[in-house]
Amino acid sequence: MKPILRTFVAAAICALAVGCCGTDCGQSAYTNVPFDMPRVERPDIPNRTVSVAEFGGKGDGVTLNTEAFAKAFAHLASKGGGKVEVPAGVWLTGPIVLENHTELHLDQDAIIVFSTDRDLYPVIETIFEGRDTYRCQPLLSAFDKHDVAVTGKGIIDGQGAPWRAVKKSKIAPSDWKKLVKSGGVLSNDGQTWYPTENFKYGAGDADQNIARWAKTREDYESIRDFLRPVMVNFKNCERVLLEGPVFQNSPCWNIHTAICTDLTVNDIAIRCPWYAQNGDGIDIESCKNVVMTNSWIDAGDDAICIKSGKDEDGRKRGIPSENIIVENCTCYHGHGGFVVGSEMSGGVKNVYVKRCRFSGTDVGLRFKSTRGRGGVVENIYIEDIVMNDIATEALLFDLFYGGKSATEALEDGDGNPSTDMPAKPVDETTPQFRNIFVDNVVCRSARRAMLFNGLPEMNVENVVVKNSIIEAQVGAEINESTNVVLENVCIVPQKGEALKINNAKSVVVKGFTCPESTQVLKVTGSRNKAIVVESEAISAANSAIIDKAASEVTIL
Repeated sequence: MKPILRTFVAAAICALAVGCCGTDCGQSAYTNVPFDMPRVERPDIPNRTVSVAEFGGKGDGVTLNTEAFAKAFAHLASKGGGKVEVPAGVWLTGPIVLENHTELHLDQDAIIVFSTDRDLYPVIETIFEGRDTYRCQPLLSAFDKHDVAVTGKGIIDGQGAPWRAVKKSKIAPSDWKKLVKSGGVLSNDGQTWYPTENFKYGAGDADQNIARWAKTREDYESIRDFLRPVMVNFKNCERVLLEGPVFQNSPCWNIHTAICTDLTVNDIAIRCPWYAQNGDGIDIESCKNVVMTNSWIDAGDDAICIKSGKDEDGRKRGIPSENIIVENCTCYHGHGGFVVGSEMSGGVKNVYVKRCRFSGTDVGLRFKSTRGRGGVVENIYIEDIVMNDIATEALLFDLFYGGKSATEALEDGDGNPSTDMPAKPVDETTPQFRNIFVDNVVCRSARRAMLFNGLPEMNVENVVVKNSIIEAQVGAEINESTNVVLENVCIVPQKGEALKINNAKSVVVKGFTCPESTQVLKVTGSRNKAIVVESEAISAANSAIIDKAASEVTIL
C-alpha cells in the first residue's frame, strides 16, 4: 500500500471510530472544551402531569386541538408548571405556545400535525434572518419565557408544502408538472412556483425573505402568505430543552432559537425536503451556553447554523452567539453541515464542534459573510469530522457570500474566489473570521478541498488545519488570508494543484502530502508575504509553480 493510501485509511479509521459511538460517546460533552464554559442548566419542570385529552383534545387527525393545548398549558401555568402529555394519535392543531416551567411531551406513537389554515397564524413582531421584522406566528413557540421543554419520541410535523415556493430546477419534471397542475401561480420567468398570488407579490422585491418596501404592520399584513412561519421558535428564553422528537416538514426554518441562555438540544431528528426553500435545520442566533448532541438533520438549507443578527440590526443588538458545543451529530442534505453566518453581525465566539458526520451536504464546514455585516467570528475549534459526497467545498471561509447556496453559486459561475480586488476602508461593517482551529478531518469526494476567501482589507486570519485528509476534484485554495498553518494535511485532487495560494501572508505548510505526479503548489498574486513550504512536499515528481509576481516565497 502506498504511503498516501496508508495515511488516508489510518485517518479514516481513527475518525470513524470516534465519530460513530453511542449516545454520549462515554464522556461528557464538556470534556476537553478549549474555553471556559459553565454547565448548561436544564429546565426546572415541576412533577405535575396532565394530558391534552383532559381538556377536550382528540387525537383523531380531524379535530382541531388548538384550544385544548392552550387550556392545558394555561392550567399548568396557574399551578406553577408541569408537563402536557400528548398520547398516541394524530393531533391536528394550530399554534402551540409554552408557558414558564412547562413541557410538551409526546408519546412515541403521537404525531402533532399543524394546520395549514393561514388564518390561525397572525402576523407578529419577531426576529427573522437576523432582523427585527414581522412574520406569521410560529407553529410552536415560547417568547420571553423560562424553563420550557419539548420532549418525547413522537413526531412534530409542520405540513410545510402548501406554504413554500418551489424552484423548477430542484424537482423532477413529473413532480413539477403535478405541482403546477395543483394550482398556485408561476413567476414571470416560469421558473418558480408560488402557492398564491399574494406570496408572489411579497417575493417580488424581497431581500432574501424580507420585503424591502414593507415598513408597517399593515404593509406586512398585505403579504402575509409570503411571511412563512418558523415551525419551532424560542425567543428570549432561559433554560430551554429539546430532547427526543422528530421535527419535520416546516414551512420555513425548522427550529430557531434567538437570544436564549442555557439551551440543550439532544437526541432529536430534523427532516425537511432537500428542495425546501429556507428549510434550515436548526438556527441558533445570539444564544449563550448551548449544547447540541446526538442528533441528525436532513434539511433543505443549512443544517446546523450559528447566527447573531444581520447588518445594522445585528450590530445594534450586539449579542453574540457564544459558548456552544456541538457533538456527535449527523447531517445529510443541507447547504452546509455546520455553518456560521451569514447573519453574524453580533459576533460568534467560543464554539467547539466535535465527532460529527456530513454526508451529501453542499458544503461540509461553512463560514460565510460579506461586506456590510460587521461582526467577528473567533475562537472556533473543530475536530474529528468525517465527510462524504460534498457537492462543493469540504471547508469554506467566504467573506464574499452573495446570498446563494454554494451549489447555486457554482452553477451561476460565482463559485470561484475573487482575486486582486481593490481593498475598501475598514469600518464597523467589515466582517472578520479569525482564530479558527481544525483538527482531524477526513473527507472523501468533495468538489474542492478547501477555500479560504478573505477580503483584501480584512483577511481570514489565524487559521490552523491539522492532521486531515481530503479527496476532491480540485485541491485547496488560500486567498486573501493571513497566518495560516497547514500541518500534516494531505490533499488528494483529481486534477490541478494540491494547493493554490493567492495574495496571502504568513502561510506555513509542513508535513503536507499529495499523490505522486501531482503539482503540489501554485502561488500567484503580488501581495504574498512570508510563504514557507517544507521541501518534503516537493520532489522530482511533485513540482511547485511560483508566479513571477509572487514575492517572499520560501521552500525549505
